[in-house]
Amino acid sequence: MDFNNPDQIIELGKKKFADSKKFIPILIIVVVVIVALTGMVYSIGPDEVGVLTRFGKYTATTDPGLHMKLPFGIDKVKPVKVKRIFKEEFGSKSTRSNIRRGYTTRPYLDQSLMLTGDLNILNVQWIVQFRVKDPVKLLFYIRDPLDAVRDLSEVVMRRYVGDYRVDEVLTTKREEIDDRVQVELQRILDSYDTGIQVVTVKLLDVNPPDAVKPAFNEVNEAKQERERVINQAWEAYNKAIPRARGEAKKVIRQAEGYALDKVNRSKGEAERFGMILSEYKKAPEITKKRLYLDTMSNVLPQADQKYVVDKKQSSILPLMNIGKNAKKGGKN
Repeated sequence: MDFNNPDQIIELGKKKFADSKKFIPILIIVVVVIVALTGMVYSIGPDEVGVLTRFGKYTATTDPGLHMKLPFGIDKVKPVKVKRIFKEEFGSKSTRSNIRRGYTTRPYLDQSLMLTGDLNILNVQWIVQFRVKDPVKLLFYIRDPLDAVRDLSEVVMRRYVGDYRVDEVLTTKREEIDDRVQVELQRILDSYDTGIQVVTVKLLDVNPPDAVKPAFNEVNEAKQERERVINQAWEAYNKAIPRARGEAKKVIRQAEGYALDKVNRSKGEAERFGMILSEYKKAPEITKKRLYLDTMSNVLPQADQKYVVDKKQSSILPLMNIGKNAKKGGKN
């Protein structure tokens, strides 16, 4: 064969092409078989489930592992991660970490600036963690689950921050807000049949905007000063009032004791008088003399000077020098 002759080369090519035409159907069959075998086998990861559709209609949910399906696009499988916890951040580092890793330190003020119940503005940053509890609803009942979670989270957080005062959001009511937002967010997601389970809602950082921080700090200092003065007043109150109450109770008890003593003495005197009256009625002269003697025995020991006056004395003139003699120390 002369390779410099073009006609011979063309004839040789035609001959070889004619010989190879008989292998083309076999080659097509092999390719089809390989494609079919490749499309029939699929695998599901350990943290996933497979949602199987046939001509676009849901047919089954498959567990992790190797499985078979109809090839050529008849059956299609969508793997869904049902054991992974997804996280959405709001107000700062706002990224969709399950789609792309793009972090930023610039706060998203359009998300984080919120109005409290007492008409103050706060910069609220929070996260929402969730997982897929129903992959079928996730794929067929809602167009963009991630956007739904983000939009609903922002709406519900704004609603509940608006129910509290600024000092409550900053301090004592943060956990209560977390719980209420999580319950309400889950209720709305369930009503939309999203197939999403909210795991955690957590307030990360709550601060006033930078423009009003100095004024806000002054207000806080004034409130702290007010609390300090109130606490000091309560301290003084707690010292003075119990002491006054104790003194009052003491005076009341003394008065009650005095009254009881007087009443008992009066009762005793009344009973003694009644006994004396009874004896007097029985023997008037003897009782009268006895009373006189008892009285004199009580009175005379207390007298410094004693004067005996004649009962026949009719004038008081002899008695006028009694005082002078008493001053001299004499006794009559």
